[in-house]
Amino acid sequence: MTAKRLTGLRGKLPALQADAILVTSAVNRRYISGFTGSSGMLLISATDSWLLTDFRYMTQAPQQAPDFTVVEHGPKWIENVRELAAAAGIRKLAFEQDHVVFSSYTAWKEAMSPSIELVPASGVIEELRLFKDEAELAVIRESCALADETFKHILGFIKPGLREREVALEMEMFMRSRGATSSSFDTIVASGERSALPHGVASDRVIGNNEFVKLDFGALYNGYCSDLTRTIVVGKPTDRHREIYDIVLEAQLAALAGIKPGMTGREADALAREVITRHGYGDKFGHGTGHGFGMEIHEAPRLSVGGTTVLKPGMTVTVEPGIYIPGFGGVRIEDDIVITETGNSLLTSSPKTLFILE
Repeated sequence: MTAKRLTGLRGKLPALQADAILVTSAVNRRYISGFTGSSGMLLISATDSWLLTDFRYMTQAPQQAPDFTVVEHGPKWIENVRELAAAAGIRKLAFEQDHVVFSSYTAWKEAMSPSIELVPASGVIEELRLFKDEAELAVIRESCALADETFKHILGFIKPGLREREVALEMEMFMRSRGATSSSFDTIVASGERSALPHGVASDRVIGNNEFVKLDFGALYNGYCSDLTRTIVVGKPTDRHREIYDIVLEAQLAALAGIKPGMTGREADALAREVITRHGYGDKFGHGTGHGFGMEIHEAPRLSVGGTTVLKPGMTVTVEPGIYIPGFGGVRIEDDIVITETGNSLLTSSPKTLFILE
């Protein structure tokens, strides 16, 4: 797996006009090498690949990254990079500019040999990560299945009188007890008027009767994320609750039915946005219809009014339209999908009928 990724990354070096690339992003380091330690960097040229890490990982690193020469770096690891680059005849060294603060860049430049030029590069590995291979999709499916299990579990736990934080804690404990490293992000449990907050993370609010409860959560499982949202009603729904829910569901189903390879993120977004706008709630849907996910919960591509990336097979995205009415509440319904050769395939499977917990 890592050998194929190394080949893909090396194929990008000519376009960067670089002899090698320095990888310092923890996520990109794991993607390219397989190394899961908390500290390390990669130096990759057209012919060589090094993993520099510290004493703590000198047993773990060779086991997880067999395609790399593991080097134990000193107190100033950039000096080890300089020595390796000079010995290998590297003259132009690309670095991940999106993951490097300016103070680090200036320190690297000062430490580097005058004969080695630092070349800024953006999104190089992220472009490779856009497309999930079968091994990645297998792990993502497991992560999504765990999210589905969590939703089923929490339906038997939620009741009036519980605080949102109690519900979120139960969900996170459930996911961890079944193998998740953590939640994919801060779990959102937003009830009543707080459900109108698109990112209303769990608070001390007590869940009442006859109100929405929006649940947005996911599992970080074996390095990959899932992202699922369901909105339920505790108590008896009013006609307004049902109206808003039905519109969001119609919009989400329209997007799921229409998203396919060859369309842009903007075109995918329009599938859901047109439905909500037609029902008169366009101004209550202020975020994009979805986003890519994988090793990180928010990745390219974006399904939004500004999404220009063309969808292609192997990309994984969320589909999550919503309506948010301040002072009343809001609904979001979200599933994870993978783009296929002919359309898309669902990765999450939780039911979407309006759950009413009386």
